[in-house]
Amino acid sequence: MALVKKGVSRQDAHEEIRVLSHQASASVKLEGKHNDLIERIRETKFFEPIIPELDTLLDPSTFIGRAPQQVEKFCGPEGDVEKALAKFRAEGIEEKVGDIIL
Repeated sequence: MALVKKGVSRQDAHEEIRVLSHQASASVKLEGKHNDLIERIRETKFFEPIIPELDTLLDPSTFIGRAPQQVEKFCGPEGDVEKALAKFRAEGIEEKVGDIIL
């Protein structure tokens, strides 16, 4: 999408990614190498317009959306998990799983 914002055809961008991802996949599956897709992108002239911002574009925190808030809501002090466990705690039933006490 960053390339599209710079005037590149979405279809062309998808095709370039598809070709490189197939190459990287073959390298992993057939040669036992690590996934070098990002290196391939960095080395391909087609992607030059976004190379300076590539690290920012690939930052995992930009892909998680509302997940932290959803986890907190579900697993936090007033969340569904606590409510479900409350009946067991009321009966004196607690169980330790790893470092977590249920």
